[in-house]
Amino acid sequence: METKKPIATLEKVSKRFDNQNLAIADLNLNLYPSEILSLVGPSGCGKSTLLRLISGLTSLSSGTLYWQKPPQNNQLAFVFQDAALMPWATVWQNVYLPLKLAGVTQKKAQERIQEALELVQLNQVSQSYPRQLSGGMKMRVSIARALVNNPQVLLMDEPFGALDDITRTQLNDELLNLWSQKRWTIVFVTHNIYEAVYLSHRVIVMATDPGRIVAEIPIHEPYPRDSSFRGAIAYTEYYQQVATALSEAITPH
Repeated sequence: METKKPIATLEKVSKRFDNQNLAIADLNLNLYPSEILSLVGPSGCGKSTLLRLISGLTSLSSGTLYWQKPPQNNQLAFVFQDAALMPWATVWQNVYLPLKLAGVTQKKAQERIQEALELVQLNQVSQSYPRQLSGGMKMRVSIARALVNNPQVLLMDEPFGALDDITRTQLNDELLNLWSQKRWTIVFVTHNIYEAVYLSHRVIVMATDPGRIVAEIPIHEPYPRDSSFRGAIAYTEYYQQVATALSEAITPH
């Protein structure tokens, strides 16, 4: 990724909340085109805050966030841990919501919604309601809702954290399949080291008090990735590198 020009650069970024808590201090980070970047670290290290700073949902206290080409509203999408679906609305209506808020008619939105549902393999349940879906299917709807605007950057805040291991593994594979088709830049927050290693080009390890980057671990494994990588020695070695860096980040000095 280092041979490419970054699409976004954060320089000496800090975030202090109204209670004077310094959530992030002097953070430097580049985001590259078509890169999957994972953020791992203990609770309270600022992973989710960093996503919100990148998205513009939260303002910087100091430092700069420079975009090579500033994204328009529909070019940056957020997927949260909670699928946050409207229980009274069908799958189709939930996916339509961002377009509806943007003033796009249902007729004009039809093709884009259909494509988003096809990407996450939910065409057959488009008229179902959230109560009729499994946890994994609800998260697919949430992802489809994020994709309906054809974003260039996808920010994902522990999207699979509440799922069982089997479903999580399946959705990891599905996410990589989607990425291989669309080549977004993905910034992915997780507490699961195995997940971070499997998905990512780079894993960023963060520490607390204040939130900061303490390690950057490149994963030199080609895509596409599948179960053979999970069983490889390299996979275990990358896991150990991240785990060691995370342990050092947690251990008081």
